Amino acid sequence: MASQDNTVQLEALDDDIALVTLNRPRVLNAIDGSLIRGMDAALDALSAGVYRAAILTGAGRGFCAGADLSGTGEAWVDTKPHSPAFKTNYDAQVRLADLYVRMYELPIPVIAAVNGVAVGGGLAFALHCDIRIGSDNARFGSVFIKAGYSSMDMGTSYLLPKIVGAGVARELMLTGRIIDAAEAYRIKLVHEVVAPDDLIAAARAKAREIADNNAFGVWQTKIGLNAALDAPSLRHAIEIENRTQILTGFTNNPTEAAQAHREKRPPVWDQL
Repeated sequence: MASQDNTVQLEALDDDIALVTLNRPRVLNAIDGSLIRGMDAALDALSAGVYRAAILTGAGRGFCAGADLSGTGEAWVDTKPHSPAFKTNYDAQVRLADLYVRMYELPIPVIAAVNGVAVGGGLAFALHCDIRIGSDNARFGSVFIKAGYSSMDMGTSYLLPKIVGAGVARELMLTGRIIDAAEAYRIKLVHEVVAPDDLIAAARAKAREIADNNAFGVWQTKIGLNAALDAPSLRHAIEIENRTQILTGFTNNPTEAAQAHREKRPPVWDQL
């Protein structure tokens, strides 16, 4: 499957694992209106219950170079007659931000396979994924500040400190400097760094490791972990865990796991 104008492609690597490719390689997969529409279509497919995990990557040399500043891309939103410029700009800002939130809240895990530059909105794509794997060619940067704006954009101020810690996030966001894959691994921005030719295979192996677990447990772990990260205290997080675990006990999965262990065979999980 591809978006109508082919700016985002979706293919099944396995029956239950999807590969989503940002496909504007001439501009390092920079974000314009057509790419936003393509990602919306891909998220529709990923939400439909067919896939257990997804991989997000970029075509060509880049993962995503952020907003398309070339002047050749499509507008993010339609301009309404008599609408002031600030309203159009605000609508465009919200349009992309909502896309990231939608990806973050998908019921399945998403693995970013970062093949090249991931800056600005491209960094935001990676941050909104559950796991990040980078190739040796990956580069990361919160570069909004270099474009004359602040670095407070597209969920970066919320997610980056949670992933790398507040101190490291402050330095990256205030300087806007670009870091390589080795530094990204050192600060725990990426889970793993591999050779470029091994990137999709590594992401696919991680997706398979996840998809081999029970579907209900993976779903509840993803949405529960997102909720627990926002919990105001340990007690609140434990209450989320308690309810989730008891609900899980009403599936057949715990019984099947125990029986499969006794019989030394892979478990056959409940369908979701």
